[in-house]
Amino acid sequence: MHRNFLFDLDQTLLDFHASEYKALQITLTENGLPFSEEIYRDFTALNKFLWLELEKGTLSRTELFVRRFQYIFRRCGRDPSSIDPLAINEKFILAMSVNGVLMDGALDFLAKVKTTIPDARIYIASNGATVNAKGRIASTGLDRYIDDLFISEDLGVVKPDAAFFDRCLAKIGEPRSSCIMIGDSLSSDMLGAKNASLDSVWFMPSGEIEKMMAQYHITFCASSFDELFDVLTKWSATAG
Repeated sequence: MHRNFLFDLDQTLLDFHASEYKALQITLTENGLPFSEEIYRDFTALNKFLWLELEKGTLSRTELFVRRFQYIFRRCGRDPSSIDPLAINEKFILAMSVNGVLMDGALDFLAKVKTTIPDARIYIASNGATVNAKGRIASTGLDRYIDDLFISEDLGVVKPDAAFFDRCLAKIGEPRSSCIMIGDSLSSDMLGAKNASLDSVWFMPSGEIEKMMAQYHITFCASSFDELFDVLTKWSATAG
């Protein structure tokens, strides 16, 4: 039996915000619109809210894509009815897909996991667009260490729904006890692991850590890749 590590992608292995910043700048500039730090902050604030609504099931992916670019065009002084928000969104996602940015130390960490922990299998378990995830993974070299990708767009369900993890486990084909979810998000990664009765590692925790660990049934916390490696090594010795 393998040790199956399910990693979130953004802000766990890849710097989502760095890629998002570059892609938004490219997308707005190509459409003759201004770009500034303030515009980026407003976009990310709305984007975060919309993704939380998607996780709750109150919003569809298409509605999310439409609303975020209708808003940003209005924010930049353009009539949103004059654009095709889905076409703009596609350009944005494509721009992100070729501008992957690694979290510092992520590549060395995955190489260490793959070569040091016996029977390690590395999976990506991420919400988002498939082309975006695949492009950034390939552009950063993460793909050489990954055994498979589980992306919400392909699976047809998003974290934290337990069905997301059920579909991952069906593809992995090994017991639930051989799997652990690693991610930064309480609302998708940790809640999803709780919903699916999986062990979990909250990566880069902040705030009321002990309270959140109890609330979300979090198994471990790690504040660096070195700590995370130690946690996964210890978990691997007893899992399964």
